[in-house]
Amino acid sequence: MHLKKILLRAPNWLGDTVVATPAMKAIRAKFPDAEITVMVRPSSTGVFCAATFVNHVWTEPRPAGIREWLRLAGEVRRRHFDLAVLFPNSFESAAMAFLGRVPQRVGYSMDQRGWMLTKRVQGIKRKVHHVDYYLELAKAVSADVSNPSMEIHARPEDRANARKLLAVSGIGPRTGFITLSPGAAFGAAKRWGDHQFAAAADTLSAEFNLAVVLIGSEGERSVSESIRTLMKQSAVVLNGKTSLEMLMGLIAESTLLLGNDSGPVHLAAALGTPTVAVFGATDYKVAAPYSPRGREVHEQVECSPCWLRECPIDHRCMTRVSPEMVCKAAREVLA
Repeated sequence: MHLKKILLRAPNWLGDTVVATPAMKAIRAKFPDAEITVMVRPSSTGVFCAATFVNHVWTEPRPAGIREWLRLAGEVRRRHFDLAVLFPNSFESAAMAFLGRVPQRVGYSMDQRGWMLTKRVQGIKRKVHHVDYYLELAKAVSADVSNPSMEIHARPEDRANARKLLAVSGIGPRTGFITLSPGAAFGAAKRWGDHQFAAAADTLSAEFNLAVVLIGSEGERSVSESIRTLMKQSAVVLNGKTSLEMLMGLIAESTLLLGNDSGPVHLAAALGTPTVAVFGATDYKVAAPYSPRGREVHEQVECSPCWLRECPIDHRCMTRVSPEMVCKAAREVLA
């Protein structure tokens, strides 16, 4: 199969985009001479800032209305792709490639879109790890998936800019630090408690002589401020102060990242930073940090994983995860 131009339609969420990169790399290895374009949401574009496995990064927000969808399909048609690999399971992503007249269209046969695909992959999400789930799409184009790699890199300038931001907050250029990612865009059910985060951060900060930095969106600032208030050690809140590229630099500089099942956890795993993730409402079997330097912590309860955005009862899957359980996992990855 000789292909000149390939379109990779990236997933919509940051974490999913990161865990799709092993499949993208496998496709690059299969077609080393092809011109590969990745189409990605603005919120995830930074993942590819230092990527060598794609030639072009095409940033597109979610189209608002039928006219935007048709415009996007028209642009796909004008670029004359030979193959489109669709990582989202949406009807719209398949329609984009179908109306864009891409001759070969590969994706999961879901959301009543199978008739628009030329290569239909069967499967149900949440049964295997997300990395393996996306690798099935690479296998569908005969790529070798026997040695998947999720490694990505932060640019030196982004690491330097992250250190400058830390310096303004009083954290020196050679000071090690823990990054806490206590938010979760999916919903509050994925969030470990503020008191638990504070207690774990205090213990690890004192034990390993590390500063503490909290990250997240501006909308999650109240969560980070709450944790900082509860801590005995001092902490720096950087919510809303970093681009994705600078956030990657910050995580790459971190000694440890501690968070919920969220995008920053997967970024940390891909960047090679020791990572501990707390799981409850979602399944650690499909979304644990994909790294030898990553650990997941969970407490098995009868209603987990529920995949709900808000817990309708007492949030027992998270409240039963103790700070000491998380600290034990952190000591393992820091060892």
